[in-house]
Amino acid sequence: MSTTFDLLLKGGTVVNQDGVGVRDVGVRAGRIAAIGNLRTADAAEVIDCTGLHVLPGVIDSQVHFREPGLEHKEDLETGARAAVLGGVTAVFEMPNTKPLTTSQAALADKIARARGRMHCDFAFWVGGTRDNAHEVGELERLPGAAGIKVFMGSSTGDLLVEDDEGVASILRNTRRRAAFHSEDEFRLRERLGERVEGDPASHPVWRDVTAALQCTERLVRIARQARARIHVLHISTAEEIAFLEANKDVATCEATPHHLTLSAEDYARLGTLIQMNPPVRAAHHRAGIWDGIANGVVDVLGSDHAPHTLAEKQQAYPASPSGMTGVQTLVPIMLDHVNAGRLTLERFVDLTSHGPGRIFAMARKGRIACGYDADFTVVDLKRRETITNRQQGSRAGWTPYDGRVVTGWPVGTVIRGRRVMWDGEIVMPGEGEPVLFSEALPG
Repeated sequence: MSTTFDLLLKGGTVVNQDGVGVRDVGVRAGRIAAIGNLRTADAAEVIDCTGLHVLPGVIDSQVHFREPGLEHKEDLETGARAAVLGGVTAVFEMPNTKPLTTSQAALADKIARARGRMHCDFAFWVGGTRDNAHEVGELERLPGAAGIKVFMGSSTGDLLVEDDEGVASILRNTRRRAAFHSEDEFRLRERLGERVEGDPASHPVWRDVTAALQCTERLVRIARQARARIHVLHISTAEEIAFLEANKDVATCEATPHHLTLSAEDYARLGTLIQMNPPVRAAHHRAGIWDGIANGVVDVLGSDHAPHTLAEKQQAYPASPSGMTGVQTLVPIMLDHVNAGRLTLERFVDLTSHGPGRIFAMARKGRIACGYDADFTVVDLKRRETITNRQQGSRAGWTPYDGRVVTGWPVGTVIRGRRVMWDGEIVMPGEGEPVLFSEALPG
């Protein structure tokens, strides 16, 4: 008697905690029900994955989708469209919108906006401030909350807590892992004169290595005093990798594809398109971050997708805003690095699925295992493609990687057993749901 599934992925090379091998995956009621040789099984839908790799759904834990308040750059629907076109099954969206996501009402508003529109699953970071420090312990446990995010250095938006006591007042009240933009605001203010009009290459001179390292050192010290767990976003310096290696008991960290791919040499060609906070730096910092990938210091990859219109980005530096698109290109850029031998496919999966599931305590996500949500990123490791602006689902409509040839491409995005994207076409309406976290499960 054959077994029946809602969905069957047949003949793909599955990458999970059991290794890499050709296996079938059966899905029932949105969750993984069986893994192995399922040749005799029946299913309402069968996807032939022969010659393809089936990865756990890629999770991008740092995106800025700009809604509400900045929808001319991006909104939740267009950002999620870009995500699933790039093979991303879930995103954590940032709080520096207008209004800021710093209250229960603002979080509920974002969730209401996301339902029925976002193609991928979602969670929203809640901004930590001096005003809400006393209630972050409740805010971080609300449905749909990814946790608390704090900006110690100014970036896009109005969230900023730059002083030690302000940060400590937040961390004393958190129980989940809080995320930080770690650049020392006091040093940034002192060095404003280092910016050179019309020269984006002066951006990493202004926002220098000391600004990043000094802030990360302060942050770890405060976290230890508060007995809190922290996550340092978008590491941009070799020095921070070395420092965090000695502090893994309290601190996890993220690397981004742009800090692993670009360097200061690219300002001459791309100018303000690669202006980011923290900045793209000299090549030896890129090498240092790759060392952090190789030795396990880096826990996750995040795109820091932060779109602006091309007209905004083309303003003369420093009037140009910091930020670039990235959620759609995370998978192809990093698979190209896999094909180039810079990391293994298993390490890529660890950084984009197992890692986020582990450090953020996601419920039923991040693994291909029975009982988990049937989230899959299906990729063709041999497919050679050129990334173009025209492909981008983001409202911004551009990518700094326009014209870049890569080997390795996302073919399909499956979320909770539903085929959402296949071969560059979105085939399902927006049916994303809030991500669940084990530290904030409904009672």
